Amino acid sequence: MLLKPRTESTELQIMSSLYTRMTLSDKDQKHFFNLQKGFEGEVMFDRLTEKLQCECLILNDLLLKTNNTIFQLDTLILLPDTLYLFEVKNFEGDYFYESDQIYSKARSEITNPLLQLSRSESLLRQLLTSLRFKLPIVSSVVFINPGFTLYQAPIDKPFIFPTQINRYLKKLDSYPLKLNEQHRKLADQLISLHLPTSPFTQVPSYNFDQLKKGIICAACRSFSIDFFGKNCICKVCEHKETVGDAVMRSVREFQLLFPDEKITTNVIYEWCGGVGSKRIIRKILKENFTIVGVHQWAYFIDN
Repeated sequence: MLLKPRTESTELQIMSSLYTRMTLSDKDQKHFFNLQKGFEGEVMFDRLTEKLQCECLILNDLLLKTNNTIFQLDTLILLPDTLYLFEVKNFEGDYFYESDQIYSKARSEITNPLLQLSRSESLLRQLLTSLRFKLPIVSSVVFINPGFTLYQAPIDKPFIFPTQINRYLKKLDSYPLKLNEQHRKLADQLISLHLPTSPFTQVPSYNFDQLKKGIICAACRSFSIDFFGKNCICKVCEHKETVGDAVMRSVREFQLLFPDEKITTNVIYEWCGGVGSKRIIRKILKENFTIVGVHQWAYFIDN
């Protein structure tokens, strides 16, 4: 049973918006692509774990803190007698293992995911102890991308390769034991301890003036939107949605990027690229927010 679904991190959402609306440095582009690829790999694994029919509780993307140390868990599956911890990697291409290190074919070293896995397992065990819950932890690194190969991989390392994933999950699915209230209590406690935002985000500086204005297509991320009455259609991919939905998506994006700025008709009209009219923008805002103040001092807040 899926108890905690995975969602895009605030950092990934912001970086996605900035990538579309400004020119990122090579370093920031690489960071964004890594975040995006990592999330895509985790979602691929989620699609597989959600098919489990055994009695289990699935917690995705937990950000926890114990002994003043913050740690992140990609996937945690609680079975009756064991906690299964998975670190998911979406590496692609050919790599090789040598002297406890992982290298690309060009001999570029990457951080060994076993180091992160070991740290996460240790901190999780400490947290469980503080919650007075004893359960063995089995930890593994899942290489989810079918285009990944690791040469010289030691057989004694907790690696699960693309061709092994279905077999591994099928084995988990054969668990005959039943969960009880203590398992659900532990899962609820872990979810309650989840930190909504990470203090380790890496987002470049930006301001309103330097960002490209306009409504972004929800499907293909282009700015090529045409308006026809109450609807708008993307000229690139022909994705269609109502003007109200398109404007509200842009408002939520503005709130994400500028959480301390007031939402006004003029600001959102400019943010949307001056499409439609201010009267339409104001009408949409009045339908979705509470208005505060009057005339030129009016602004909108969430209901």
